[in-house]
Amino acid sequence: MRDGSARPYRKEVAPPFAYVEVAFDPDSAALRYEVHEPELTEEERTASDSLVRDLPRILAPLEGPATPERRASHLARAVNEYLAARYPRLSSESRQRILYLRRRDALGYGPIDAILRDPEVEDVSCDGVGTPVFVYHSRFESLRTNVAFTDESSLNAYVVRLAQRCSRSVSVAHPLLDAATPEGHRVQLTFGRAVSGRGSTFTLRRFRDRPFTPIDLVRNGTWSPEVVAYLWLAAEHGDSMIVAGGPGAGKTSALNAIALFVPSSAKIVSIEDTREIHLPHANWVPSTTRTGASAGGMGTGTGRARDIDLFDLLSAALRQRPTHIVVGEVRGREAYTMFQAMNTGHATYATMHADSVRALVQRLESPPIQVPRALLGALREVLIETVTRTPSGPARRMRELIEVRGVDTDTGEVVSTPVFTWDDTADTFHYLGHSYLFERIAGATGRPVGAVDEEFRRRTEAIRALSESAESLGPAEMWRWIREHRRWARGSAEAP
Repeated sequence: MRDGSARPYRKEVAPPFAYVEVAFDPDSAALRYEVHEPELTEEERTASDSLVRDLPRILAPLEGPATPERRASHLARAVNEYLAARYPRLSSESRQRILYLRRRDALGYGPIDAILRDPEVEDVSCDGVGTPVFVYHSRFESLRTNVAFTDESSLNAYVVRLAQRCSRSVSVAHPLLDAATPEGHRVQLTFGRAVSGRGSTFTLRRFRDRPFTPIDLVRNGTWSPEVVAYLWLAAEHGDSMIVAGGPGAGKTSALNAIALFVPSSAKIVSIEDTREIHLPHANWVPSTTRTGASAGGMGTGTGRARDIDLFDLLSAALRQRPTHIVVGEVRGREAYTMFQAMNTGHATYATMHADSVRALVQRLESPPIQVPRALLGALREVLIETVTRTPSGPARRMRELIEVRGVDTDTGEVVSTPVFTWDDTADTFHYLGHSYLFERIAGATGRPVGAVDEEFRRRTEAIRALSESAESLGPAEMWRWIREHRRWARGSAEAP
């Protein structure tokens, strides 16, 4: 990869018009993520500029439901009719190139639309005017691109449009925004130079179209079949759990995967700032916070709606009689209510930024969270996720799975015991041979611990066989597989 012809990665993202590649850039002596889209001829550029000016006038309002497919078809019809009437000499290929760019800008994400079509891109960010847009790629990590906003007014307009796509607004008076697009991408915006010396900025975390399943996490090495079997047992028997780790460690992906093991009879309420939890359960209430906005909904006018934060949503959730509560990320006063819910029998799952049980407890007890230590005994497991480097690139691994046995009444210390650990030198997971979860299940079901051990073994083998098969299961299919194998795993039914 020492010359411009080296192309370690290339993907068609909008054939035949656009593709992306990662290639060696001799100017920076580093890899660069490059977007390749049609370059218009002078004749095509003239027609395209004319179309942009006239499009608001010629594009009639769409009647009926504005689905993405109908909007795209409506736009294509208007563009083709306009070009055929005004520029009849244009070839069919020229009209298609112009239509692609208009569709990209009017219905897509403009200059970064091709990037967002690449499923291996996780984040896209612009740090200001005249700086290259950066991506975080699942194989190559952080890469500069050949896309940049060189004009301040264009970048400002783009950020405003991005906010409007989220049904929100940014302005000089309100230059900060955290929101989500209709597709589920998380967006953080700053407008102008009030808070950023380089001008407007944006960071967009791409929503994964298909959330990871437990089998996906086994296949990519994040978990082992034994870890999955343990989590299956823990979730099925109502244990409360926190998934901890640093930024980008895969906490939310783990949370989505664990929640698939929640029984279909459960009532689940999820609570998030931005929708990232996606479950196939029928009895599921997804709820998200709301930042106060005007009565008109776009930040104008005098009537301002009240903020609704995680604490408000969690308090409301407890009045909905849930059996399970899923909190996207714990970081404030909602934690006290969450631990009260744990102590009153609600199975609760959440994520937090921490790299060990000790760090987790310190965060929970310190401002602004301040959960009394006596409440921490209701927590049953802590899953520590991490990002590591492998010969094939960055990878996510479960570093440790720890059981919390309670709070020692004499010393006040949180008593915890590791059940699984990850060996970074061999990239393998080790089961330490004893689990208090198995003892609790045996006591609750009246079975010997050996019978629970055998159930754990059966579940492990089923997960291993599925992960080694050629079958690829989405979340809904994985959920059905879990339901079909639950009674078999307990030894009370024939194999499905």
